[in-house]
Amino acid sequence: MARPTITLACWDYDRVRPVLDGRVTVEGFDISALVLEPSALFPRTLRQAAFDVSELSLSSYLFQTARGDCRYTAIPVFPSRAFRHGSIYVRADAGIKTPNDLEGRLIGIPEYQMTQVVYVRGFLGDEYGVDFHKLRYRRGATNFAGLKERLPLDLPDSIDIEPIPKDKSTNDLIMAGELDAIIAPQPPQAFVDGDPRVRQLFADVVAAERAYYEKTGIFPLMHILVVRKSLVEAHPALAPALFRAFITAKKLAMAELDAIAEASANKITLPWFAAELAQTKALMGKDFWRYGVAENAKELSDMCRYSHEQHLSPRLLTVAELFVPETVEMDGG
Repeated sequence: MARPTITLACWDYDRVRPVLDGRVTVEGFDISALVLEPSALFPRTLRQAAFDVSELSLSSYLFQTARGDCRYTAIPVFPSRAFRHGSIYVRADAGIKTPNDLEGRLIGIPEYQMTQVVYVRGFLGDEYGVDFHKLRYRRGATNFAGLKERLPLDLPDSIDIEPIPKDKSTNDLIMAGELDAIIAPQPPQAFVDGDPRVRQLFADVVAAERAYYEKTGIFPLMHILVVRKSLVEAHPALAPALFRAFITAKKLAMAELDAIAEASANKITLPWFAAELAQTKALMGKDFWRYGVAENAKELSDMCRYSHEQHLSPRLLTVAELFVPETVEMDGG
């Protein structure tokens, strides 16, 4: 009997690449892989369920799951994670010195339900007491015009949110003095260009993020790996096999980092790469990119709470219901 062929769509992360290029196989299945950037991938997954297995925005997955209209379930593999203190940009002349100064200000965001934006609102509330209802959102792309929400939202009147002009970006507006701040995963072009009128809220981003991790133990989750529900029902062995394959792929990526750090000649164009890797392990442990439900229980429960509190998920999800049951107890190491 021929092995089933599974379509897999994901961005080209080092920790995923061994599955994409076939060095790591999924036991019992053939993989037809497609590499797509998240901005191109997520709309096709959300609106068309175009792939059997896909990387997906964690916030979008929570939102659709809570509404009961998601055609996917998940395995506890997290292709993208990122600390986000550095993704808050402010006008230097706006008088914003602390996170609480964001209240009442006009803030550009790409999408209200974007995982990065949901997480930033959540950690600002948890760590600094910022009331996200008091932020005034102006929605649009950071460095180009025309971005829309990927999913329809039903937000209460307490949320002040409006789209920006169709021919403008939030970078345009912050430079024109029409926005006080931007929260976005991509830096505004003015900041990239070194324009002194735009700076990051946290003066020492790395120190702030390291202190946050030392206090909370949280390495924020951005994306998750989802599997078509109908496929999981038809092939019960698929989800555990995928989970094992992605763990193996991650281990290969981590071993490659170690080999580069330990080599006599550095093949990465970063002079302090080895030192940075050592510092990361000293703070976060050797397996700092953790997979598994138990290993990420705090991150997952916080994101479920943020989604519900921020008027996205109509009910508070439990962590266990997000995943294929057979993968909930599997070791992510």
